[in-house]
Amino acid sequence: MPGTVVMKFGGTSVADAERLKRAAHRIVAKREEGLRVVAVLSARGKETDRLIADAQEVSENPDPREMDMLLSTGERVSCALCAMAINDLGHRAISLTGSQAGIVTDTSHTKARILEVRADRIHAALDEGDIVLVAGFQGVSTAKDVTTLGRGGSDTTAVALAAAVGADVCEIYTDVPGVFSADPRIVPDARKLTVVSFDEMLEMAASGAGVLQLRSVEYARNHGVRIHCRSSFDDAPGTVVVSEEETMEHPLITAVTHSRGEARVTLVGVPDSPGLAGRVTTALADANVNIDMIIQNEPRSAGTLAEMSFTIPRDDLPTAREALEPLCAELDMRLETDESMGKVSIVGAGMKSHPGVAAKVFSTLGANEINIEMISTSPIRISCVVPGGQVEDAVRALHSAFELQGSDTIRPEQPFGEFAS
Repeated sequence: MPGTVVMKFGGTSVADAERLKRAAHRIVAKREEGLRVVAVLSARGKETDRLIADAQEVSENPDPREMDMLLSTGERVSCALCAMAINDLGHRAISLTGSQAGIVTDTSHTKARILEVRADRIHAALDEGDIVLVAGFQGVSTAKDVTTLGRGGSDTTAVALAAAVGADVCEIYTDVPGVFSADPRIVPDARKLTVVSFDEMLEMAASGAGVLQLRSVEYARNHGVRIHCRSSFDDAPGTVVVSEEETMEHPLITAVTHSRGEARVTLVGVPDSPGLAGRVTTALADANVNIDMIIQNEPRSAGTLAEMSFTIPRDDLPTAREALEPLCAELDMRLETDESMGKVSIVGAGMKSHPGVAAKVFSTLGANEINIEMISTSPIRISCVVPGGQVEDAVRALHSAFELQGSDTIRPEQPFGEFAS
């Protein structure tokens, strides 16, 4: 049986007719190499943002179920148009919605998780020699409602399909030529990474690198899907994400990442009683809000009150407030928020066996007069919350301190639209 490839094209890669036709040509080229091809497409350009704005024009608090019905249309348009372009090139193509492709999710609207992929229809179409185009970012819930997978969800769609059809590789086409040692808009001499391990990519995605969605990397690691992140605009190889056993070396530090998309929530006047942290985090979990960093200042003496601070996605701030306000009212706590913070992280599998990395991070930020407000670590990551206005300075300082610059740098004319800020 011939090999199978899954190709995913981001929104800027299909933003207009010319780019969509270019994607169609790339898909056809893979088919003419003798491969079975499944392609996943995102909504075109800023279409998802436009649909969100449309919803907000008619409702201050749009119903999540109806938002999913609305937002799922963007990817369907991309797939139908691309199928037309492929058919004009002399190949048979069929476009499918997430539901038609057999992507089954849980019932969490706007942030659904894939439970399984029933790929019978895809297999049948591939056996007929068709190119299969699947609308990304969406599925059907166990309650038979249309669901969406959250921002960047088309990456997860592509990886899940690659696992379901046994693809040799999942190629993620974007408007940057791969994964870099830092955001090239901030660090012009950032180095393109040839190979990154799943664990490193997970930490990078979780701490702000916007090239691949976090959940897609988790899915790829769990199902052994090889990812190749590459440019939509040329044929040069990009960055391959593989298991740790496949990587030949483990540099001390692989990349510096950053995020401005989080907010800090502080609960002031937290009673010193067992189980309170559990009640807070359970309330957020029930509201489907993910916590990143968390720190609690213990009371210095019996009978005094504590403070608990944690970071969450900024878009989830209204949901978090709604989830926590009843608890605050019950326990007479005060809820404070800070949307001006930023986060900078270093990631590298090599730091597991090298002492002194944290000291160098903290010393570097201190020498640049950048105050650290919160710290979080894992065996291969150190993250610091810093003032939002100093994020770029922190990224440049750490990138230079760990000497991550290299000769394989991004060209000045390259666009950066799909990098997360």
